[in-house]
Amino acid sequence: MQNLNKLLVLKPDNDSATPLYLQFGHKLAAAIHAGFWKADDPLPSERTFCDVLGISRVTARKALDLLFEQGLILRRQGSGTYITPKLEQPLTRLTNLSEMLKQRGFRPSSKWLSREVALANTEELLKLNLSPNSRVSRLARLRYANDAVMAVEYTSLPYHYVPDPELIGESLYDFMREEGISVVRAIQNMGAVNATEELARLTGVEPGAAMLHLTRVGYLENGVAIELTHSWFRSDYYDFVVELHK
Repeated sequence: MQNLNKLLVLKPDNDSATPLYLQFGHKLAAAIHAGFWKADDPLPSERTFCDVLGISRVTARKALDLLFEQGLILRRQGSGTYITPKLEQPLTRLTNLSEMLKQRGFRPSSKWLSREVALANTEELLKLNLSPNSRVSRLARLRYANDAVMAVEYTSLPYHYVPDPELIGESLYDFMREEGISVVRAIQNMGAVNATEELARLTGVEPGAAMLHLTRVGYLENGVAIELTHSWFRSDYYDFVVELHK
């Protein structure tokens, strides 16, 4: 009963000029952002919303359609409607993805696609400020939140700092800290891209779907570039947020 009473704050105002489905949709979206439910929690059924809030099935469905289009909820056939495990990352702070996921109640994990040592390519030479014929350790992995693939990530590190990439475990930054290497500053560039066939296969999105591409160069305290990372994030699971102050 307590959980049902909690839903009453979502009740739309019949006297408002705003359509009921928009009122309900806006209130439900605000409740999701406020943490009424955790990632992957099931939402009440359409029938429950109708019974508790006194709204029609059409109103409930149209509101849920809006949230589905916004990527806030997932529909699983034969199972119901669930909260999308979406993560908002502030762009104004240097963040560790694994630790941020834990803070938001997600279970982070990674799956290695490859770990290798290779000659640095042109981009790696320039962005990591390496000499010609330098080697780098390259890492490729999938990043998970709970059981959902959130991103595909490719990282290059100067070989003389990380000569054996096979020693890196679940967390790259934990490994670097243990080796006395700390990224204290980073420059990030972000843009929208369409998923290639390979990215679609790895992340489970449709080819051509919108994704967020992040390029990051991390620096040590002495100004040495230590990390070049390219990340492709699913836009339905991941968002970047900038807070502005006057």
